[in-house]
Amino acid sequence: MAEERLQRRLAAILSADVVGYSRLMGIDEAGTLSRLNALRRELIDPAIAAHSGRIVKLMGDGALVEFASAVDAVTCAIEIQRQLREHDARGTKAAPIQFRIGINVGDIIIEGDDILGDSVNIAARIEGVAEPGGISLSEDAWRQVQGKVAAHFVDGGEHNLKNIARPVRVYRAKLDEDRAAEPAAAPLPSTDPPSIAVLPFQNMSGDLEQDHFCDGLVEDIITTLSKLPGLRVIARNSSFVYKGRSVDVREAAKQLGVRYILEGSVRKSGNRVRITAQLIDAKDGTHLWAERYDRAIDDIFAIQDEITLVLATEMQVKLTEGEQARLHYTTTKNVEAWTYWVQGLSHYRGPATKENMGPARLYWEKALALDPTSAALNAMLGFMHCLDARFSWWDDRETALGKARTYTDKALELEPSNADAYRTSSVLLLAQGRYEEAVVSAKRSVQLAPGSADVGELASFVLASSGYPEEALILIERAMALNPNHPAFYFGILGNAYRLSGRIEEAIAAFNAYDARHPGFGLADLVIVYQENGQADEAKQMAQRLLAVRRNFTITSWLKTQFRRDTARLDADTAALRVAGLPMG
Repeated sequence: MAEERLQRRLAAILSADVVGYSRLMGIDEAGTLSRLNALRRELIDPAIAAHSGRIVKLMGDGALVEFASAVDAVTCAIEIQRQLREHDARGTKAAPIQFRIGINVGDIIIEGDDILGDSVNIAARIEGVAEPGGISLSEDAWRQVQGKVAAHFVDGGEHNLKNIARPVRVYRAKLDEDRAAEPAAAPLPSTDPPSIAVLPFQNMSGDLEQDHFCDGLVEDIITTLSKLPGLRVIARNSSFVYKGRSVDVREAAKQLGVRYILEGSVRKSGNRVRITAQLIDAKDGTHLWAERYDRAIDDIFAIQDEITLVLATEMQVKLTEGEQARLHYTTTKNVEAWTYWVQGLSHYRGPATKENMGPARLYWEKALALDPTSAALNAMLGFMHCLDARFSWWDDRETALGKARTYTDKALELEPSNADAYRTSSVLLLAQGRYEEAVVSAKRSVQLAPGSADVGELASFVLASSGYPEEALILIERAMALNPNHPAFYFGILGNAYRLSGRIEEAIAAFNAYDARHPGFGLADLVIVYQENGQADEAKQMAQRLLAVRRNFTITSWLKTQFRRDTARLDADTAALRVAGLPMG
């Protein structure tokens, strides 16, 4: 008999607890219970109901509440704390009853009327570090409510919470009255995480064939740095717009929105390589660190590790032991295999077409033949076959998925903490219709490479397709911030997350931006949006524009690229395309 699949959903979890409950009960047990019940009846329960919260359980000294959105949870918490303050201000002889409140956003497990899982545990632990009468949020919750609630937030730093494997960054809400009561103070230093762009290293060899070597070195440094949660790393697509240009470091930093710039050069001759690198604080142009490496080519991987560790140290990124262990280059230690790897990357970074992906796949197969123990190579070849399953480049769908599964399983076996392996796993599971498992893999990939735009945008696609458009929106917006010169298709992912979240005007703007950057793409989505929102004339105009640019477009070919959990919505979208006049094919 098949094992019953766990029921999960995304939720905002509020955990509340009475401060000094045992002490209050010891002073006046009956009076404390009476006052607490009155507060719940008159203030707390109505506030929860007004913000569409569901009380999961009540304990003697606290409560666990589920909300559909972080904004509702935080707004409710603010209202509760304000009402309690007003209640206390009216005066009473008894000691005031104060609550600590903690809020987290994440995946929860449903068990009857109860909710379980790490996300619930984190909310409870965060509540424990809140101030009396205060509200603490996890970083995930904080990201969703910035600028949307009547409070500002103070970064409380990372906390090692009991029975939670990874440190959690906590933000404390400061209500308006808190701000008014605070004396004027000198400006505090920014609590934003350090940010860096790694510019293309200059090829000093005079041999254009060595460009692959230079670019691969830089990409590896970017990839390794993107594993660190305490660092914002600009994606390759954006930093490489400066390739071959004379760069004003301060201007580049301003355009990319970063404080630090790493630049350098490479000269390769025979079996020797000379690499220079320097880290610049673009705020004042200070050179924080510079080094020259004259090594044998076999030392290229050790050089990369040295550079990334120095960068983390110079930018004062706080590393846990686990993060230090991940701050190493791991694609392959075979120089010849690495050469094939970077040659493949030069094709992979182009548009996702058969003409680009075919050569990339062939180079990576050569690399894997030289180093079959490389998790990254297995993962990326698996990803190639996932793309093939979607776009039908080389094999039929089932054959492609079978190859993808073989490579992905091997990658996860070789390196269970490889972000690319989980990235590929997520899209493979999505293609197989295993949506909840796909979401778990996508979230794991983001956890392992929080600074990777590539990981974030694909996770957004997976989550939106699996029924979590609001969370998908957070991921694609973060990926776009990491990759300000992002490819056009980011707008397609953004628009889809907006549309599935019911934010129609923003979806239309995103799809129009997609079409502007990549003519013809985004138009099918606009047809659907307009047709389903009663704008039939606009839908037909978009359909005509689509066929003028992409004459071979058919609904059947479009359907082959769609991975959707919500089949009813997919059927409605298909009907909208047909009604607007697009051919079935």
